[in-house]
Amino acid sequence: MRMYGELAEWFHLLTAPEEYADEAADYERLLLEALPGVRTLLELGSGGGNNALHLKQRFECALTDLSPEMLALSEEINPTCEHIAGDMRTLRLGRQFDAVFVHDAIAYMVSEADVQAAIETAYVHTRLGGVALFTPDFIRETFVAGSDHGGHDAIDGRGVRYLEWVHAPHAGASTYVTDYALLTRERDGRVGVVHDRHVEGLFSRATWLNLLTGAGFEVEERPLDPVVHGEQVAFICRRAARSPS
Repeated sequence: MRMYGELAEWFHLLTAPEEYADEAADYERLLLEALPGVRTLLELGSGGGNNALHLKQRFECALTDLSPEMLALSEEINPTCEHIAGDMRTLRLGRQFDAVFVHDAIAYMVSEADVQAAIETAYVHTRLGGVALFTPDFIRETFVAGSDHGGHDAIDGRGVRYLEWVHAPHAGASTYVTDYALLTRERDGRVGVVHDRHVEGLFSRATWLNLLTGAGFEVEERPLDPVVHGEQVAFICRRAARSPS
């Protein structure tokens, strides 16, 4: 996925950090409703740090991502946060947090085994009595194919415009495809055209609940404002204060 590597320098013009304020406020609310004393937060798949820009106002954030380019981008806007390179399927930091947050990066887990591994990573990093919040863009029951567009300009003359095309999956498939067409404008006015294809996982509500409870979490699905979040769903997962005897 070129967006998170060679095209990372354009990411904050593709999706602006300041536009995440309402979205992040909802995640903060869900976490604090589930555990009012949340102080430390681990985000798995933090990308360019757009959510963290807002969440760090309330929480002490540690941010992890597989892409060094995206971590570098996040460090520019979140210099006070800890940044750690790592794969959400295998990351082991040897410490625990009040809360673990997994945003739409979970969509890049394209098999049940991948999702299970990411959930296990969240579980081992959640302290006893702590919570994890998973917010996949879609589950199978909420999936809607469609398109979107947008982009931003920078004060230095650079700019991006994009078209996003989310395709319906084949019957019974556990993945779907999103195509991005990007127009990038350099400072000198030169315009480039880029195509970037993303393959993303799609699993049923029952699969999500089975994997989350199978890891040891107590799970509750919570509603999100569709005006802000579209078809995104939220699973609040509690790690029992005492391990089973």
